[in-house]
Amino acid sequence: MHTVSQFQEIIKNHFETLQINKEPKNLYEPIAYILSLGGKRMRPVLTLMATEIFNVSCEKAIPAATAVEVFHNFSLIHDDIMDDAPLRRGNQTVHEKWDVNTGILSGDAMLIIAYQFFESYEPVIFQQLAKLFSKTALEVCEGQQYDVDFETRDDVTIPEYLKMIEYKTAVLVGASMKMGAIVAETSSENANLIYDFGLNLGIAFQLQDDYLDAFGDPKTFGKQVGGDIIENKKTYLYLKALDFSKEDDKEQLLHLFSIQPTDNANKIASVKEIFVSSGAANATQDAIKDYTLKAFDTLEKMEISKEKKMILRAFGEKLMNRNV
Repeated sequence: MHTVSQFQEIIKNHFETLQINKEPKNLYEPIAYILSLGGKRMRPVLTLMATEIFNVSCEKAIPAATAVEVFHNFSLIHDDIMDDAPLRRGNQTVHEKWDVNTGILSGDAMLIIAYQFFESYEPVIFQQLAKLFSKTALEVCEGQQYDVDFETRDDVTIPEYLKMIEYKTAVLVGASMKMGAIVAETSSENANLIYDFGLNLGIAFQLQDDYLDAFGDPKTFGKQVGGDIIENKKTYLYLKALDFSKEDDKEQLLHLFSIQPTDNANKIASVKEIFVSSGAANATQDAIKDYTLKAFDTLEKMEISKEKKMILRAFGEKLMNRNV
């Protein structure tokens, strides 16, 4: 069984040799550009890992893993346009480097290219992969729309927020793992269980991202600490703080999330204080732990060796003990 870093190296080498240099160049150059920016590439790594968990060579899963990564980057191009984001992984976003029309069209092409990678599989596996992929891609769009809707709503509930992060983030993690299971031709029970493992780990990961955004170490987090607070994002922390706070703190929090001061330092400090004093910070850590344990519960039901279960558990623990 390969290690995570070995899987990352396999994916890195694969994308370095991937040829996307067709004509017209203004359609394909932006695709090659976004794919060259790298990142952790955890989703395709999960596809390779899941294939080996079910005792099949990860080489067989490379086309499916490529589809996952191409789709993920397609969604990033369009998300960056919607957010008017200038940077992605420290580099210019596609719509900044070219223009918005190019970003839209190159993104559209990437979605189609992603499907083409499934064509290297026999019909039965192709059908299962395409069916899962279509369901997941639509859910990601639904999650993105929920996220956009929440920006203008003051009545977002915690169940709604959890559904949003499940669709926007976690379903692609679950699908990445299930694709590996489909390629390995394991039982449908195993495939569904590893999907649930990835789904619950994905929710825990996003909740931890919310937590680290407020309480992470600026030296290791890799993003601006307090970014969600500055942008008045209604995260799990914020919703729990509203739920738990006394009336005075609740009013202060609502006020702080309605303003955009020039200097955000005092705003961030005040919001974090309410997150802690209300118990929202602890509740968020508890939720992260609960979803991680839900993921680990699925391992007990999987028909794989004890050693393979330990590999998946160690991966989950490492992911949840991160500070970046």
